[in-house]
Amino acid sequence: MRFKYILNSLSWMMVLYGGLIFVPCFVALYYREWSAIMPFAGVALVTVIVGLILQRYTLEYQNLNNVKKPEALFIVSATWFLLTIISAIPYVFFGLSPINAFFEAASGTSTTGASILTDYTIYPKTFFFWRSFTQWIGGMGIIVLFVAILPQFKVAGRQMFFAEAPGPTDEKITPRIRHTATALWGVYIFLTILEVIALMAFGMPGFDAVCNSFSTLSGGGFSPNGLSIMGYNNSAFVWIISFFLFLASANFALQYKVLTKFKLRYLWESEEFRLLCKIVLFLSVSIALFLHFYDGYSVSTSIRDAIFQVCSLISTAGFASVDFNNWCVGAKVLLFTTFFVGGCAGSAAGGIKVVRVLFGFKYLKRELVQIVHPRAVLPIKIDKKPLSHDVLRQILGFLIFYFVIAIFSSIITSIIEENIIVGITGTFTTLGNAGPGYGPIGPMGNFDSLSSVTKFIFSMNMIIGRLELIPFLAMLYPDFWTRSSGYEAK
Repeated sequence: MRFKYILNSLSWMMVLYGGLIFVPCFVALYYREWSAIMPFAGVALVTVIVGLILQRYTLEYQNLNNVKKPEALFIVSATWFLLTIISAIPYVFFGLSPINAFFEAASGTSTTGASILTDYTIYPKTFFFWRSFTQWIGGMGIIVLFVAILPQFKVAGRQMFFAEAPGPTDEKITPRIRHTATALWGVYIFLTILEVIALMAFGMPGFDAVCNSFSTLSGGGFSPNGLSIMGYNNSAFVWIISFFLFLASANFALQYKVLTKFKLRYLWESEEFRLLCKIVLFLSVSIALFLHFYDGYSVSTSIRDAIFQVCSLISTAGFASVDFNNWCVGAKVLLFTTFFVGGCAGSAAGGIKVVRVLFGFKYLKRELVQIVHPRAVLPIKIDKKPLSHDVLRQILGFLIFYFVIAIFSSIITSIIEENIIVGITGTFTTLGNAGPGYGPIGPMGNFDSLSSVTKFIFSMNMIIGRLELIPFLAMLYPDFWTRSSGYEAK
């Protein structure tokens, strides 16, 4: 492991991210929140300076194009942990304890949307802008942004791009990875602007429209309103955000193809997108029936809230149009499945991903067939393409590790909190980057009352979940740290 190459990579990340931290300063200037300028300006300046010092120290190691796979995995993991810590520092200036600041920052950069805030009236607009802005940056991916902007990451950027990519995919939409990253960010920005315009057209204040749009397209869920989307009491907002939450759940590369080639058939040709539609439709209809017949909601309200909450949680945004903590057991059980299903590969959503669920069904079907026909050769195909042995192994490994981590986290936090509901739903919602859980950490609750140990575990769940486990788990293997592994990896 060549740490000076890694330090040089991190130095570039710090310089660019430091520049992004200056953005809230302009918001503070616009709203004349003078006291909110220094926390962000100070952190931004220190981050940039430290990054420049590291660049100077590692000047001879700035050729990053021969960075190997283990080093790329480490750079991705280190970047997310480092920038989460940097993102937490401004929160400390607003009165949050270090562990609460780290939790809120981890929830932001990982686009989880779980919060420790108990009173939304004591913070300035700049504070809420930063929460949503960190989600927006993290939604498409910090590494993807850096690959799109920094020319240093030409070859090395490919390995880091796919190490961070949400889902088992190596799909490129342009020949060069930098152009792919730029195209994805183009779609992301376009949809964000479109949602801002739509929300403002129906009466949402401009600041709220921007913050909620940032949190929608990123699959984040932070809102400047303490009651989330329910606090606006506007059905138009619910339907608009539902639509964009669904888009946030879909593969952005697939959406790029549709937007550039004007062919909607690309959507339906994707097995993963079709399954996403079926899951959303099935859960929405089922939950709407429970709400109407068991909870006494009107037909229109049942349909609206069911669709919104399914889209909100399958995109792992975690917005709330209603306190679903008060729903009947049947509706809550169905909604719980969205905590770990997540959206499509290549989307802003967290969770297991629909493509892995699709693989699971196909794998089980193949095993059942081979019980009857043991000599049959039945390759697993997605979109008519057979999956390679490496991809099959990676998917199975991911699923096993995902549930192993979830089980251990659930047990430990349930014991610490003496509450199995908090332990289980808190684990799945943080590991799947979904946001709220059930009980005291429900949509109208918060995570503030939890112990510091539980907050730290859940914070780690968020970051590990956003990293798709593999970059983090790879570092637990001793050979990962040997110098030779950096050269032998393909």
